[in-house]
Amino acid sequence: MIASLTGLLRAKSPTEVLLDVQGVGYAVHIPLSTYAGLGELGTTVTLLTHLQVREDAMVLFGFATEDERSLFRLLLSVTGIGPKLAQNILSGIPAAELRGLIRAGNVAALTGIPGIGKKTADRIVLDLRDKVTSGTDSTPELDVAGATPANVRTEALQALVALGFPRSAAEKGVRSALQGADGAQLSVEELLKRALKLAGLR
Repeated sequence: MIASLTGLLRAKSPTEVLLDVQGVGYAVHIPLSTYAGLGELGTTVTLLTHLQVREDAMVLFGFATEDERSLFRLLLSVTGIGPKLAQNILSGIPAAELRGLIRAGNVAALTGIPGIGKKTADRIVLDLRDKVTSGTDSTPELDVAGATPANVRTEALQALVALGFPRSAAEKGVRSALQGADGAQLSVEELLKRALKLAGLR
């Protein structure tokens, strides 16, 4: 199994990169969180990978951190969630925030994540709640009750993209704003103002 790849970054998009590993080009699907941390083309990049084997193809998914890869694999264990949907979910919300929502059993907030309906949210909580609260999970607890809801974060992100900002820059701005909120619950307008200021988007 291919557990990681280190190579030259030949091409990148918000959903996929091309890594040149000693002359062999690997197409690797990635979530937005990984894309936001990539360097310039031609630089050396290391990605932790998950190989998905299908009848007609072998598909590589890459992640910047072990936490992302671990959560991706947990999501794949949920009935009805395939690798593409798991990738989209991780693109719509930081891994630590997603773990916090699952721990809290916050189905309403989970449905605010793009690609997740109520039935899927119910299955995620039912199947993963015990797994993300196990002793092997080292992700710190989040103050979910005081955190900005996932749907507000999604609306702010979409608004920034609609204003013409690159998706990666918008994602970085929203994350910076949430981290600086000290657990306060922000409205879409407040989150937008903070994101624009903290990420230098204005």
